[in-house]
Amino acid sequence: MDLILWRHAEAEDPHDGLDDLDRALTARGEKQAARAAAWLDRLLPDGARILSSPARRCEQTALALGRKYKLRPELVPGTTVEQLLDAAQWPVARQPVLLVGHQPVLGETLAHLLGIAGGHCPVRKGAAWWIRTRERAGDSQTVVLAVHSPELG
Repeated sequence: MDLILWRHAEAEDPHDGLDDLDRALTARGEKQAARAAAWLDRLLPDGARILSSPARRCEQTALALGRKYKLRPELVPGTTVEQLLDAAQWPVARQPVLLVGHQPVLGETLAHLLGIAGGHCPVRKGAAWWIRTRERAGDSQTVVLAVHSPELG
């Protein structure tokens, strides 16, 4: 199974009176989302499932891809690795799954699946990590296929 973890692009800073879920992308964040979306669109199969946190900044990031997606409340900030993997149906989903979400759970999920010591992995705003599960010599492995940073175009 292929799992793509895409962190929302740069969003406005939290400020008084603004609910965290209502934070929008900045102009820079819109450019980051567009760059990452162009990369993903070239590689993502048509049948991929796309799931997004209902946070405005995540939905705006997903919209940049120009494909159908579903908002999933279990992807809000503060979710757990287990909830995220359940939403993705890891590792048994038949089609690739793209999740648009938040730190720290995206990095915690990567650390969990890749065996990274310390239990966390930094994920830059707007970056996408593409991983795959496979069987080798009777062992299940998770490998990184690609990492895309929006700064690289």
